Amino acid sequence: MKEKKLAFAGRSTKIIPIQWDATFFFERAVRSMDRYHYDKALKYFRRAAEYEPDNPVNHCNMAGILSEMGNYEESNRILQSIVTELDPEMTECHFYMANNYANMERYEDAENALIRYLEEDAEGQFLEEAEEMMELLHYELERPTKLAFVKAREGFFEHDKARAMLEEGKFAEAVRLLESIVEKNGEFLAARNNLALAYYYMGVFDKAMITIKQVLELEPGNLHALCNLAIFYQHGGDKELLAPLVGLLRKTVPFHQEHVFKLATTMGILGEHGEAYRHFMRLLKDGGLKSDACLYHYAAVAAFNLERYDESRRLWLQVRKLDADSHVPGYYLEQLDRMAQGQPAAPASYHYHLPFEEQFKLWEKSTESLPDHMKRDPLVRSSFFWALRHGDRHTKLQVIQALGMIADGEVKDALRDFIVEPQEDDYLKRIAIFVLRSIGVHESLHAILEGKETVIEHSRMPSRLPIWEDKWQSVLEAALMRMNKQYDLVQQHDLLTLWIEFLSRVYPDVPKLGKVEGWAAALEYLTAKMHRREISYHEVSQRYGISIATVSKCAKRIDEICGIKEKMRTIFPALADHRD
Repeated sequence: MKEKKLAFAGRSTKIIPIQWDATFFFERAVRSMDRYHYDKALKYFRRAAEYEPDNPVNHCNMAGILSEMGNYEESNRILQSIVTELDPEMTECHFYMANNYANMERYEDAENALIRYLEEDAEGQFLEEAEEMMELLHYELERPTKLAFVKAREGFFEHDKARAMLEEGKFAEAVRLLESIVEKNGEFLAARNNLALAYYYMGVFDKAMITIKQVLELEPGNLHALCNLAIFYQHGGDKELLAPLVGLLRKTVPFHQEHVFKLATTMGILGEHGEAYRHFMRLLKDGGLKSDACLYHYAAVAAFNLERYDESRRLWLQVRKLDADSHVPGYYLEQLDRMAQGQPAAPASYHYHLPFEEQFKLWEKSTESLPDHMKRDPLVRSSFFWALRHGDRHTKLQVIQALGMIADGEVKDALRDFIVEPQEDDYLKRIAIFVLRSIGVHESLHAILEGKETVIEHSRMPSRLPIWEDKWQSVLEAALMRMNKQYDLVQQHDLLTLWIEFLSRVYPDVPKLGKVEGWAAALEYLTAKMHRREISYHEVSQRYGISIATVSKCAKRIDEICGIKEKMRTIFPALADHRD
């Protein structure tokens, strides 16, 4: 016997230790709950609560399981201990208690708990469900309820209007309204959350971060705010702050459908595709959102990023069935086909719209203007506003033109803000000024050009900006570079206007621009003439390194189309007859 024991003791073994902590038991509980093994889930949630007794979420999960099992009294005992001992700010516990009392047919107690929820909960998380319960209690008690005040209704209608504005992509208007709501009611957390998102959609990242932190100061466990903060941290590249927050979100299992959806999309954006997929599939299995094409797209993206390609194909085919007019499912199905042929595929985005570059390909194929779906889609509009602040120079140029085709109040506000940003490129600002004029902004414009505050008075602008070509840009840059120190800002702007007017009038039959410098010299020559400056073909030909004949030919072509000399003859007869 001793020999056996010694032999056993000397044997090398590989034992992987199990870390017994709240997270371990929490994950076991979630797995059991997904399989509807509520007794096991309850046991594991109890163990999680034992390891982290001060964490109200563990206790709330335990109360939820007890309620599902019909043990309403024990569930309410735990819920009451949460709001009295652990976290009085978890006002949703009062709503859960009201549900339990109603199931026990203790309608007076249910009414008291529900009133307390409605009077204390600023966010209105379960407002619709609470109103339905009020109708039930009115019927059962045979009298009106005693409710006199609903905290979440403060600014409710204005907030609903602001949310609609966000959905329509009217971010600046939404910001103004949400700021006024928050100013009147600082504890209206839903308004603060949406204000942070509106700032974020507009690319005003600093304000978005400040606002979301204000929400969490008022309610540290606010799920919407935690999700938004995680996305903001990811955007800012703050890995140290992001990691513990992601760990917390992994442990969170919301019951409310809206919260599940928010958490799922957030985890996907954060790259936690397994968690995202689990939550999305949970929503699809519940059935309430089975006709939502966006939800199938999100689940497909999660599956794609987990390399479950057959599953992602099945889900995108369902998206196409539900939303036949959308370009999104076809684009991603094409990417799957490319992969099947051994070709590289583009990454899949959780946003339910085409990648930015693909959107512009559609625009360029359009014969008239920006496609209607791009004008209406709030995510597309958000991507435009974001790119206007954070994109590269070429992307910003494309965005400015696209915004000119949307041409609503939101666009005008965004471009006005853009031209007063000190760090933005002067050339892009001039294009933005042109777009503002072309979409009907005729008042004086304030801009910062060459580091100086400038007021640009009204000038007549052509009605349509054509698709912009690199060669056209090269002509402008060649002229503006040489004119920079010799001409004032208004004269430079007029040159820009003249060039775009010419292109707009001849478009699409734009002449081949063989010699960029020839057209640039011609623009300077004509601009100088319009401003009564002494200039000759010989002078500009020398500075641009081209022949007099080339400058003359280009200038005459621009004059034929834009009628410069005719305009000068009307305004300055003596100058029109000037000879070189």
